[in-house]
Amino acid sequence: MQRYFTKEPVDQNNTITITGEDAHHMIQVMRMSPSDHVYIVSEKDTYIMSIVQGTSKEVLLEVVEKLKVTNEMPLQVSIVCGLPKGDKLELITQKGTELGMHSLFPFEAKRSIVKWDKAKNDKKIGRLQKIAKEAAEQSHRSFIPQIHNPVTMLELLEIAKQYDVKFVADEEDAKLTERQKFADQLKKVYDKQSILIVFGPEGGLDRQEVRQLLEIDFKPIALGPRILRTETAPLYALAAISYEYE
Repeated sequence: MQRYFTKEPVDQNNTITITGEDAHHMIQVMRMSPSDHVYIVSEKDTYIMSIVQGTSKEVLLEVVEKLKVTNEMPLQVSIVCGLPKGDKLELITQKGTELGMHSLFPFEAKRSIVKWDKAKNDKKIGRLQKIAKEAAEQSHRSFIPQIHNPVTMLELLEIAKQYDVKFVADEEDAKLTERQKFADQLKKVYDKQSILIVFGPEGGLDRQEVRQLLEIDFKPIALGPRILRTETAPLYALAAISYEYE
């Protein structure tokens, strides 16, 4: 069954109305008709619903069953990634969503080659948010990760205060004989805690940036002895967390 997210609540009649692109997708693209079933995620609850009637502009559905299980990670994992080149941010958004990411903060790191065009900010974030929505539907999530506006180091230091556990992926640490193994660090993390992980851009994090993060209780982690690409490292970390807790 297809899955759709909506901000509309289920009303007192156990029905809901879907409009816009999702209505068009149901009727025009998927050729659905009355009595067809879909998954609807409303206010983080997931329902199996049946189409009552609909057009390409508006579809009325009624609840068949409210699902009790969730496909979300037991921890909220937010990713901070130094602004990468090309379409790598789109890849991180899509695959990170599939792997359980809770939110994404693009980071204006010192070594980021790409400079964010603030004039096109809303358009860029809107596109990334749409990619996250589609990936959440495809991977049967009950939550769409939030894609934040790019943050500076000062903003990142403030944001970090909201998280229970903070990691920084440091490629210099990965080169050491005695590395801070990620698996060992994860054993100290408990269910339902929030995690923030910082990754650098293509050139890695500047040493001053790493020192600033370590000064506010970030823990360095090494994702194995090999140096991973900037778009690979966050996905490796999310997969490792999923393996440990799911």
